[in-house]
Amino acid sequence: MAEAFIDVNVQLAFVSQRVVKTIPQVSLFAFFIGFSLATGSLAETAAVAPKKTIVFLGDSITAGYGLAKGDAYPALIQKKIEEAGLPYEVENAGLSGDTTAGALRRIDWLLQRPIHVLVIELGGNDGLRGLPPGVTEANLQSIIDKVRARSPLTRIMIAGMRIPPNLGADYTGEFEQIFSDLATKNGAVLVPFLLEGVGGNRGLNQPDQIHPTAAGQKIIAETVWKRLQPLLQTK
Repeated sequence: MAEAFIDVNVQLAFVSQRVVKTIPQVSLFAFFIGFSLATGSLAETAAVAPKKTIVFLGDSITAGYGLAKGDAYPALIQKKIEEAGLPYEVENAGLSGDTTAGALRRIDWLLQRPIHVLVIELGGNDGLRGLPPGVTEANLQSIIDKVRARSPLTRIMIAGMRIPPNLGADYTGEFEQIFSDLATKNGAVLVPFLLEGVGGNRGLNQPDQIHPTAAGQKIIAETVWKRLQPLLQTK
């Protein structure tokens, strides 16, 4: 009996030693697993940087008047950005019928969030109304000034516009000059004529012959992308 009792005690002691030795090993293993998962999650979080914002400030052409939202050229630009793997998201701030004065009134609201790139497509409605080109230019300059005052590093692109020749050669010439002058003065990227290849083409415009069709918007997107893509790829 005594020998059996001693044997049982020895076995219990042996098992206790194994348990004591195993607990720290299990705890240490769990610690490393937890640490690896935590650091992995942190690395993934750090790798997903917030996207920068591109705002398209414009009128009915930017808004995609008469078309589905996804057919407007800013939406098509967003697809190109995603295909290129660039960290930007597009905000379409186009408003049908807007003028440079109207956009100037709403730019403060848009500036409530960071704008990394601003594409300005305005002036067409000013020209169609026969407003003095000097007024249009002053309004556009005020928009740029407000943006630069709030965000000096914001990159700006200006889309040039043209108007029908029925307002006279002097007026149309002065109007078209606005955009290149503003781009030069402010160090902005210029799209010489946003509707290149679209304006005046009956097959690429809706029945009003003012607003582009979905096919016309695709051409506009290509025109803008040629100058926007290099801007987004520079640091």
